[in-house]
Amino acid sequence: MEHAMGTRPQTAHPALVLFALAVGAFAIGTTEFASMSLLPFFARDLNIDISTAGHAISAYALGVVAGAPVIAAFGARLPRRTLLIGLMAMFALANGLSALSPGYHWLLLFRFLSGLPHGAYFGVAALVAANLVPIEKRTLAIAQVMSGLTVATVIGVPVANWMGQVLGWRSGFFVVTALAVATVTLVAIYAPRDAGDPKASPMRELTALTRVQVWLTLLTGAIGFGGMFAVYTYVASTMIEVTHVSETYVPLILIIFGIGLTLGNLVAAWLADRAQNRTVIGVLLWSAASLALFPLMAGNIWTLSIIVFLIGIGGGLGTPLQARLMDVAGDAQTLAAALHHSAFNFANALGPWLGGLSIAAGYGLVSTGWIGSALALGGLAIFLTAIAIDRRPGSAVLAPAE
Repeated sequence: MEHAMGTRPQTAHPALVLFALAVGAFAIGTTEFASMSLLPFFARDLNIDISTAGHAISAYALGVVAGAPVIAAFGARLPRRTLLIGLMAMFALANGLSALSPGYHWLLLFRFLSGLPHGAYFGVAALVAANLVPIEKRTLAIAQVMSGLTVATVIGVPVANWMGQVLGWRSGFFVVTALAVATVTLVAIYAPRDAGDPKASPMRELTALTRVQVWLTLLTGAIGFGGMFAVYTYVASTMIEVTHVSETYVPLILIIFGIGLTLGNLVAAWLADRAQNRTVIGVLLWSAASLALFPLMAGNIWTLSIIVFLIGIGGGLGTPLQARLMDVAGDAQTLAAALHHSAFNFANALGPWLGGLSIAAGYGLVSTGWIGSALALGGLAIFLTAIAIDRRPGSAVLAPAE
């Protein structure tokens, strides 16, 4: 780990660096979650049904899954500042093209391309953030970068949704393009200048894939986080067709979700710096329970607001798992950190896909809650397996046991 392997580079005040990185997270969070909230609008405009439109969400997520390991492995030798700038420039271009998509299949392609830099950006940004502070505060530093994504669900996504209603769904992607360009500028100014790692290579990064604990941690996120996406993807449609409220209420519910997500991210990070494994277990149990309640509470706008807030708190799972990967990845830090976001976006593809299958099978929009709860429990089972292996005699895993 970098705190043990070398000194931290001289840089701007850590708060300015974290802010610059968080703006990029804000841009990514806006496009990732706003795409879900805009789903009814581009489905209508492109003359496709809701379940087909959901494939655009999955295309973005699959772009993350494909892009993160390749970019991380081949970019590990580059200076991290240079890599961050290049990734966000690519992100800006792909989102601009998404806004200009002439049809559904072009939109699928551009959403896939938009997803390619996502995982590598978050992975490298997490490593930079962790290296700015003492090791006992690293999870909170990562959470501060990730807070850009969670704040996006409070501000960026509702604004993009409102713009989608007033100016058309394409305007949401233009906003993301502008945010990405701003990130390029801020990272160029504030991110620490480093010389890169001349010893890094794709083969060294790939050693992460030989570690059982890396795979189990990734699977915990890939399965356990899918539940939140299963519900969130279809929440706008649920409000319109099940809760029977006006589209104008959708941004408000998205804000409530985002407040829960932001709170969950910061609290889970604070707890994880003290008891990492217990925090992950607690968040997964919280998610399973809140998602199971969703079908029972979706029929009324007040109860829906409460359960969406509680489901959002479950989004705190990400940062503790990111920190755990830093413990179990050895020298393959860049690839492992990026693969974390591949795993979460596999969840972003899996949740909407399973939710769409349930809806298409006639079980209704609220059935996504039961799908989500099952996924959270699946993630918990995988993580408990990882802990059991941790505690076997001879285990070399560095993650805290409690």
